[in-house]
Amino acid sequence: MILLSVLDQSPISSGRTAAEAIDETLELARATERYGYHRYWLAEHHSTETFAGSAPEILVTRVAEATKEIRVGSGGVMLSHYSPLKVAEVFRMLDTMYPGRIDLGIGRAPGSDGLTAQALAYGSPVGVEYFPNRIADMANLLLDEAPTTEAFASVRATPKSPNVPQVWLLGSSDQSALYAAHYGLAFSFAQFINPVNGPDVMQIYRDRFQPSDHFAEAAGSISAFVICAETEEEADAQAKSRDLFRLRVETGRFLPYPSIEEAEAYDYSERERMRVAQNREALIVGTPDQVKNDLEKMAEQHGVNEIIVLTICHDFEGRRRSYELVAEAFGLEKRDV
Repeated sequence: MILLSVLDQSPISSGRTAAEAIDETLELARATERYGYHRYWLAEHHSTETFAGSAPEILVTRVAEATKEIRVGSGGVMLSHYSPLKVAEVFRMLDTMYPGRIDLGIGRAPGSDGLTAQALAYGSPVGVEYFPNRIADMANLLLDEAPTTEAFASVRATPKSPNVPQVWLLGSSDQSALYAAHYGLAFSFAQFINPVNGPDVMQIYRDRFQPSDHFAEAAGSISAFVICAETEEEADAQAKSRDLFRLRVETGRFLPYPSIEEAEAYDYSERERMRVAQNREALIVGTPDQVKNDLEKMAEQHGVNEIIVLTICHDFEGRRRSYELVAEAFGLEKRDV
């Protein structure tokens, strides 16, 4: 049985506002909970007009309050910017408020440009090379254990909560997989970022996994970009927005998510058309049967039983409907919430 979950980047579509994007996040969370999705993750991005989710811990609180049963978490907090103690305390607080429902997904990427990353660090000399130390300290603090950094040995995270949030390390490389395996954390591979090496990376994670108080055995998932519609033509049309969005990002233009009309009106050069075709290879686009077949193959290739579905359409109804069709294709059990 394959579990389906949601990754929400809180996209801002052209012609709409960040406040509307957050409203759509809440509406989508309630809808996907009804459809039977397992967990709902909120992403972190900074200094961009494309995504509204610059503070996932705040969105986790809001989504957890708006739902009842679905697991809610970060996908993820960019730990390289922040104090392990602060992250541990925020998520222990969340687990106290919503016991047994909270996930803490962490990432190594900056989620921003280099200058913005420096602004987030605000002069701290502790660079990305200390990321393993941050993981170790945060993981221990969540368990009410002493941090591995000797100078902080007497520090403990509060409040004390009856549970421990599930800790996932998110990544698209073997380095992230090795960190997750070494510290005994769950690992979620971003297939939509790296569509080539995923099966090998997941195998490295499983082979190197060391049991911990967080996870006794390896636990993995993959995240995939999906657009599902009743017809191939409709799915292809929705994907045109993604085509133009990706092309803009690759040239440093982080703009609101374009409409189908904007994408169709764009005058692509021959080189850009080739790049769009390459980028399409990382997407799963089609009818419910086609999407189900592709996702099942992907899960088998990566050796996982959970897929985190990322869907963005310019039109919210198309986005919501895509998640609904995928849930129906997999026969997810609906919740009466």
